[in-house]
Amino acid sequence: MMKMTILNILLIFCLVGSAYAERIKDIANFSGIRENELVGYGIVVGLNGTGDKDGTYIFQPFANMLTKMGITVNPADIKGKTKNIAAVMVTARLQTMVKPGSRVDVQVSSIGDAKSLQGGTLILTPLKGPDGKVYALAQGPISIGGFLAGGTGAQAIKNHPNVGTIPNGAIVEAEVPVQLNKKDRIDLNLMTQDLTTAKATAERINSFLKGQYAKAESPSNISITVPEEYSNRVVDLMASLETLEVKVDTPARVVVNERTGTVVIGENVRISPVALSHGGLTIQIKSEPVVSQPSPLAPAGAQTVVTQQTDVKVEEKKASLTEIKGATIGQLTKALNTLGVTPKDLVAILQAIKASGALKADLVIM
Repeated sequence: MMKMTILNILLIFCLVGSAYAERIKDIANFSGIRENELVGYGIVVGLNGTGDKDGTYIFQPFANMLTKMGITVNPADIKGKTKNIAAVMVTARLQTMVKPGSRVDVQVSSIGDAKSLQGGTLILTPLKGPDGKVYALAQGPISIGGFLAGGTGAQAIKNHPNVGTIPNGAIVEAEVPVQLNKKDRIDLNLMTQDLTTAKATAERINSFLKGQYAKAESPSNISITVPEEYSNRVVDLMASLETLEVKVDTPARVVVNERTGTVVIGENVRISPVALSHGGLTIQIKSEPVVSQPSPLAPAGAQTVVTQQTDVKVEEKKASLTEIKGATIGQLTKALNTLGVTPKDLVAILQAIKASGALKADLVIM
């Protein structure tokens, strides 16, 4: 009963989502509405002796920063004498059309040999886009959600102390402009490519707009001509379309993760009748120390000797042929449960069934 419960948990994902229609906003996104990556080089100060100990990437920029503040410092004079600063890369994601003055979260990651960013404060850092322009300025205290503590010969670490976040730590200075309301054509991009879903999405949009305005251009793209009544109101059109529900068609696919033993089987997966035998070989080696002492009549100089006694035990499980087939998920689950195997064994079984040609689905190994 326990083995069946474990396998059912692994297969439960295939039962979710396929029986119901999905909103367009959950399966696709409109072209032009996206996140834009920002990056910058920054300096963290206020560390309690856990900062960078070496590297020109920290001492030279730190000296340059002090020079801008009217303090002339030779980088060689501070190298190796301060452990309270660290060089970091600062990253953020900026949505399109976010107005200046808004705030976004930032992530701070150490690039040197700093032990921890705990307690540190990021100094004003410009965040640039791929075009080299500054879109935001980041500054503030860093939260790492953990700690680093220890002494001589002992250390305790929780989470990853060299990466932290600053909630609302960056102020937007420039927006990424997109003139949506002036468009006469918009594109809808599916998150997962599928011809059937693309066609169904276009048909659902045409049914809503009562005309032939949407067309599936590819397995992942639907082009939509803006109707005249939505001229200069494209945002209203997009808001109306993204709430429409579409029946999503998913391909037959089995995804396995060999490292964790996780198996996810889709609803449309089928297995042709096949006989399968699965057995296991277990080898157990046990070693114990045995003390051998010299007898009373042993010659002079005899010493106590410690030897290792090794015991090898080999056990091979009995295996018999079992018929595996399934036209539905319930039948497939029941057939696989008859083998009574662990999830990691199931990975090997599915690979063998795929190699035999009986598995009617794509086998994706992560």
